[in-house]
Amino acid sequence: MTCRADYSPKRAGKFVVMVLLLCGITLAQTQPAAPAAPEESKTPKLVIGRGDLIEVSVFGASDFDKQVRVNDEGEIALPFISTLTVAGLTTTQAEDQIAQRLSAGGFFNNPRVSVFVKDYATQGISVLGEVQKPGIYPMLGSRTLLDAVSVAGGMTPKAGRTVTITHRNHLDSPETVNLSGSGAEEARNNVQLEPGDIVVVSKAGIVYVVGAVRQPTGIVLENPSLTVLQAIAMAQGTEPTASLNHAKLIRRSSNQPTEIPLPLKRILDGKSPDVKVQADDIIFVPGSAAKAAGRRGLDAILQAATGVSMMARF
Repeated sequence: MTCRADYSPKRAGKFVVMVLLLCGITLAQTQPAAPAAPEESKTPKLVIGRGDLIEVSVFGASDFDKQVRVNDEGEIALPFISTLTVAGLTTTQAEDQIAQRLSAGGFFNNPRVSVFVKDYATQGISVLGEVQKPGIYPMLGSRTLLDAVSVAGGMTPKAGRTVTITHRNHLDSPETVNLSGSGAEEARNNVQLEPGDIVVVSKAGIVYVVGAVRQPTGIVLENPSLTVLQAIAMAQGTEPTASLNHAKLIRRSSNQPTEIPLPLKRILDGKSPDVKVQADDIIFVPGSAAKAAGRRGLDAILQAATGVSMMARF
């Protein structure tokens, strides 16, 4: 059975309601859908901070216009209302509080107050560590981690891929972000920053290759899977006089360096597994004259690595 709502425009009221009910249509269904509430902006709000320079004015009262700097207690001093705490407020909140104080004191009737921050002394983001130009950068509005690193000139060649972010409102719980992944992962880790945050780009570990190699060097450990053979290859290989059977790995992961034998000849022949290196490891390849690891002691090896380290800094 087909239900028809056949009525003239002049008919209304109860007849219309009855027809709709007979058709199984409720009044709620005939109403247009309410527009979706707009999502709250995730952009961090700028707030007034200690040391900021603000300009306060009242419409129609130019004599009241003042430029004041927020003191160490977060307060400003204005005519008629003495001091007012504004640190931590947005400009809109500060306008409302000033207007309320002026109105309550009977100085103005429904004043229209304007607050403008001329100098955000506390809204910069500190970018430190292994970046080309460490410093404090005034980055107002919505900014991300990669924005901050880019403003600081990008990372240095010795930069690691771990970044520590200390948020101004959570000093006891710094956030660690890894930027060494794929493009999609870096996009996910490109976190939002807030004014007053501190960004520290870590320094990558260095592996030192010294002894009978063609170019003793310090290698920035960008690849976490770097092996002994790869490190020696980056030092342009061993000298013809190298004693491959007596090489050693000096591991300085603890207070006391540890010597680990490196049977390079067996590794090259595929008879022993290649060894994965760690930050601050020293690979020492002796010359054939130094039999059985012998004549060049640990102190001399560490001294050679220190010399390479000093050259790697410049």
